[in-house]
Amino acid sequence: MKITHIEHIGIAVKSIEEQLPYYEGVLGLKCYNIETVEDQKVKTAFFKVGQTKIELLEPTSEESTIAKFIEKRGEGIHHMAFATENVNDALKEMEGKGVRLIDHEARPGAEGLNIAFLHPKSTGGVLTELCEHPE
Repeated sequence: MKITHIEHIGIAVKSIEEQLPYYEGVLGLKCYNIETVEDQKVKTAFFKVGQTKIELLEPTSEESTIAKFIEKRGEGIHHMAFATENVNDALKEMEGKGVRLIDHEARPGAEGLNIAFLHPKSTGGVLTELCEHPE
């Protein structure tokens, strides 16, 4: 698997609107995209910092994994996402190396990316997302 860069860092928040003043007003970043990913029950907001993005994740349902994360751990860093050339090939490689998978094949994510997650019990406690920009 070839990782090309850190695609983004996902941060779980109760409210994107409440966090915008910090990211835009204090840090001086510009939110360039807000979208809802219905099947993941999440609203996302993106900021670019160099080649890396920060993704704010707001739950749109009490049943979303983000809502459950916030309830259990509070707001904060949720996951680290790495860009790779082919998510499905990377998943096969990771599984072959004994890494526990959450997703066994890529699925659609925010910003049109193909995504999949690795289980934090196999990644040193860090929920890890693999991302691919489809061509």
